[in-house]
Amino acid sequence: MASIEFVTIEVVDPAAANHFYTTAFGLGSRVRLQASEAPTTGFRGFTLSLIVSQPATVNGLIGTALDAGATPLKPAAKSLWGYGGVVQAPDGTIWTVASSAKKDTGPATRQIDEFVLQLGVADVAATKRFYVDRGLAVTKSYGRRYVEFGTSSSPVKLSLYKRRALAKVAGVAPDGTGSHRLVIGSDAGPFTDPDGFVWEVA
Repeated sequence: MASIEFVTIEVVDPAAANHFYTTAFGLGSRVRLQASEAPTTGFRGFTLSLIVSQPATVNGLIGTALDAGATPLKPAAKSLWGYGGVVQAPDGTIWTVASSAKKDTGPATRQIDEFVLQLGVADVAATKRFYVDRGLAVTKSYGRRYVEFGTSSSPVKLSLYKRRALAKVAGVAPDGTGSHRLVIGSDAGPFTDPDGFVWEVA
């Protein structure tokens, strides 16, 4: 089955972005940076999500991101599904940090259990078919609302939402134009999907 090895975020200043991500999250090889001044406005149609074990770890990672220059979009709080918050990196990329747990079971760590790329798409069912045809394995599917792909060995998991729904989760308006400023590195590529997301060979 196809897997996603990394994502490349296109940024105006790679050195500054590298300093931010190293300080805020310490993501290693799952995130790469590439210089770009491609025009982009508003919501870029994707978010990146860090899934961790407990609220204390959520708070710690969001805290270091804010200290490193991120902008808060949604403060960390309990919800029906767990605990989490949303920040925007200085380069404009939106990050969710979340846990399915609502209570701490130990001291905070900086361990990230799952790294998830969330795409906001025009037609969830059509994009699901597109990715299945390219070898991605569906692990969860809720009709035309949400789909999750991934294998246990995949460094990056993928999920699909309706664009408007993902923007609401992120706490931003759904409108946006121009480049996604994202390239997805996978053994499924190279191609461009129906919503203009670019995939390359990992």
